[in-house]
Amino acid sequence: MLRSERLLLYTPLIALDVLATAAAGSDAEAQRWLGFRTDQLVQHENAREWFLYMRADDDLSRFAPRDRFKMMRKIEQYSERFIGLAAVHVDDGRYAGATGVDLHTGEIGGWLAPGFRQQGLGVELFRAAVQLGHRHLGLEVVRAGTEPTNTACQGALTAAGFTPASGPPRSTLGDGREVDACWYEHRQEETSHYRGGG
Repeated sequence: MLRSERLLLYTPLIALDVLATAAAGSDAEAQRWLGFRTDQLVQHENAREWFLYMRADDDLSRFAPRDRFKMMRKIEQYSERFIGLAAVHVDDGRYAGATGVDLHTGEIGGWLAPGFRQQGLGVELFRAAVQLGHRHLGLEVVRAGTEPTNTACQGALTAAGFTPASGPPRSTLGDGREVDACWYEHRQEETSHYRGGG
């Protein structure tokens, strides 16, 4: 568990953690940059709004056991390659977004729900991803790719201590779109690897 000035960040533990953080990045504006696969999205706008209205400690027992099983399977799939952190706003307990690190590449990602954008929270997300990568996963370098026109992301990465780096000029998003890419990295020689659970 990590705490920034305005966010509490933790490994998703329940179905709501996964679904609400997916909902936070499922709108068209976010997908312009993120390009998730269809099965990673909360498709319906009403469902997205419902999940983002919920608080992290809300009860999902009203869901049928079959639906809860599907949600838990999504958690398992989510953690097979990407160690993620759900971000909850400390003032009201609502899901604000998510960040995480790809275990194979050391690349980070992050997104914010519509109501939490343009408030400087991207910097807090990326600083949490840096801590996750260096202090918990033992990575000396974490990297991030973004489009050259995504100035908000570039500004947040720079403010979080990332510096420009070399990398492939084009990147393929999960939905198959190929986009121009610029790269950033955060280096830290002294790392640690947390071996505990959770």
